[in-house]
Amino acid sequence: MLNPGRGRTKTGQLWAYARDDRPWGGPAPPAVAYVYAPDRKAERPAAHLQGFRGVLQVDGYAGYRALAEAGQVQLAFCWAHVRRRFFEIAQSGNAPIATAALVRIAELYAIEADIRGCDPKARRAARQDRSRPIVETLRSWLEAQLAAVSQKSAIAEAIRYALSRWVGLTRFLDDGRVEIDSNVVERAIRPLALNRKNALFAGSDGGGEHWAILASLIETCKLNAIDPHAYLADVFARLVAGHPINRIEDLLPWRWAAAQQAQRAA
Repeated sequence: MLNPGRGRTKTGQLWAYARDDRPWGGPAPPAVAYVYAPDRKAERPAAHLQGFRGVLQVDGYAGYRALAEAGQVQLAFCWAHVRRRFFEIAQSGNAPIATAALVRIAELYAIEADIRGCDPKARRAARQDRSRPIVETLRSWLEAQLAAVSQKSAIAEAIRYALSRWVGLTRFLDDGRVEIDSNVVERAIRPLALNRKNALFAGSDGGGEHWAILASLIETCKLNAIDPHAYLADVFARLVAGHPINRIEDLLPWRWAAAQQAQRAA
């Protein structure tokens, strides 16, 4: 971001909030909303999520904990972030504990692959029957390994990262709608991260907000298998032609796609 009067730039942030109910056959279409903010302060998600109640699946960022402590949300943590820490250690060389942890986590992911697309009740039943014993054994094993290694080591840090978030990491076992990880958000962030060097500056806070709106529409189109260029071209034309403001929701990507399909069928 340009920062007039200070002779330097500042860094803005795009927060991503995603919904994808397809893994459990939910009725809501997938979507992602990016919200611009000038920083990563904890009050940002509190403002973004004001009025929201339910399960929020997140990475390890501490700013979400205030929402949970206030009783506003239940946090579900991400096994992919846990796995990544052990993977980085295993990559560096001989690391039997990290390698063994990865094998156990891979068992959980294999179960998730088996139940993907099943309804929430079936997913919960499979997790209770197959995943819970693995998770409970893994916790006991991690606690034993932590007691046996140097507390200043990288493997101890990786184990503590998992154990300190255990309640949130196990929330998926009791709710078939909750995923094992937050990869839907990770995938939504990747296109912006890859484009960061090509589009280095937003210019201003207002530019950042406009960028967030366009990114939300484009990436939501992608999630719904819609051509973003065709969608935006048609929506802009409709707006210029005077599309009624009280029917603006008709222009949401999934409604637009349904209307296009209906027109072709007619």
